[in-house]
Amino acid sequence: MKSYYIYILQCSDGSYYTGVTNDVERRFYEHQEGIIKGCYTHEKRPVNLMYIEEFGDVVEAISREKQIKGWSRRKKESLINGDFERLIELSKKRPSTGSM
Repeated sequence: MKSYYIYILQCSDGSYYTGVTNDVERRFYEHQEGIIKGCYTHEKRPVNLMYIEEFGDVVEAISREKQIKGWSRRKKESLINGDFERLIELSKKRPSTGSM
């Protein structure tokens, strides 16, 4: 069975990049060496691999990648740090603070 991975990189400017691949080692090398010139990370090297999650299905991996890309920086950091309680807290809908 083939494996697919989502991964989170931290770029030299402190930003995060989330991607999907079937070969984390190769893809990390490509990011680190700037092989793909149009990639978000090309001008933000060096990068650090912060998080990996494995999937048996490419569709699930892509869905998870899209989910994480939509997250706030704090949610991504909670995932990276394994702070699942904080991740759940950040995922709860907040009441509006605006007045009517």
